[in-house]
Amino acid sequence: MDYNVGDTVIMKKPHPCGSKEFEILRVGVDFKLKCAGCGREVMVPRIKALKSIKKKKEG
Repeated sequence: MDYNVGDTVIMKKPHPCGSKEFEILRVGVDFKLKCAGCGREVMVPRIKALKSIKKKKEG
């Protein structure tokens, strides 16, 4: 699946704050994701991010 900056994705495991939704801020070798619940930004290696994304949120 193709992911772009600005997409919202739902992860398999929740962030410690309880939210499973993340906004993609940067795509490349690493994904920069922003938690929709608390606003924390995390950098995740591309391979790990692709494995942990459940689906892309529509709309």
